Amino acid sequence: MGDDPVHLAARALARRLDDAAVPYAIAGAICLGAHGVVRATEDVDVLIQAADLARFKSEWLGRGYVELRAGGKAIRDTVHGTKIDFLITGDYPGDGRPKPVAFPPPGAVSVTSGDFRVVSLPRLVELKLASGMTAPHRLQDLADVLRLIEVRKLPLEYETQLDPFVRAKFRELWTSAQHPEDDY
Repeated sequence: MGDDPVHLAARALARRLDDAAVPYAIAGAICLGAHGVVRATEDVDVLIQAADLARFKSEWLGRGYVELRAGGKAIRDTVHGTKIDFLITGDYPGDGRPKPVAFPPPGAVSVTSGDFRVVSLPRLVELKLASGMTAPHRLQDLADVLRLIEVRKLPLEYETQLDPFVRAKFRELWTSAQHPEDDY
């Protein structure tokens, strides 16, 4: 999976952002994979600050990247044919409405994983829970957290690292993950 167009696009973008000293953190399915849960994806999700996105666009649009909608947050990497979605610091996951959990500054939550920086595990879990809790069309985010609990063997006490807004949903998913191996 590391040599597919999505990962190649993520690496190319990470190099450009690193070269420009722009704080960022890869989120979404690529970040999920960095934390041990691999699933297919067709795009790259990147946490960034609004001013840094504007700076990136001013330098790179027309040079391997195009906007999907004028002034929008999504672009396309024309070399790898991959959509890149930018998640902006201060915006809210899921339904986009104000809630206790917002997209944090990337420099405060990023960790290095291979060729790029990704959102740390506690913040990824928190953001995915907030998204899945508030947007009915984002159930995959809850499934992702369930898989993280299973694969990473996260203890129930992990909830103390999360915002109180998402703790009950974490407990619910943690309880769902506690099942004996199925014998089929």
